[in-house]
Amino acid sequence: MATLFYFIGFLAIISALFVVLNRNPVYSAMMLVFCFFSLAALYVLLEAYFVAVLEIIVYAGAIMVLFLFVIMLINVGNEMKTSKYLQKTKAIPLFLMSLFLLNILLLILWRSEGLHQPSTVSTVGSIAAIGQALFTKYVLPFEIASLLLLVALIGTVYLAKRSSM
Repeated sequence: MATLFYFIGFLAIISALFVVLNRNPVYSAMMLVFCFFSLAALYVLLEAYFVAVLEIIVYAGAIMVLFLFVIMLINVGNEMKTSKYLQKTKAIPLFLMSLFLLNILLLILWRSEGLHQPSTVSTVGSIAAIGQALFTKYVLPFEIASLLLLVALIGTVYLAKRSSM
């Protein structure tokens, strides 16, 4: 179980690195989707199923569709073609960094005794615990976020109506 957790975490880190290092924005967005799915897999391993489903629906679904729509809308041109020499010189540091991260992962796995999970894991990612926290401890930030979304919605409708007149 711990090995799978560390492996999926390693995949999330590698895909996040590819998001930053990739020059093509569409490939970068696809790697971000892969990163979101690997984070959702980590949530499943931690038995936070509701948070995992929200991660897939909200981030991997809605946000990435929005990102890809904006990328297609602004019509980002093709990336500049680089020579074969430059492509090889970029691959060497990436390979060395991956090797270094793999060594760190193996060192952590070798010394670890497993995941230390809290005793009440089933209540951490449950819908009841999230709802209880949102409407008691975090009620003010929740209301501010809803007000901000309402203002953004009203502004969007206003701008759409103004441009059509």
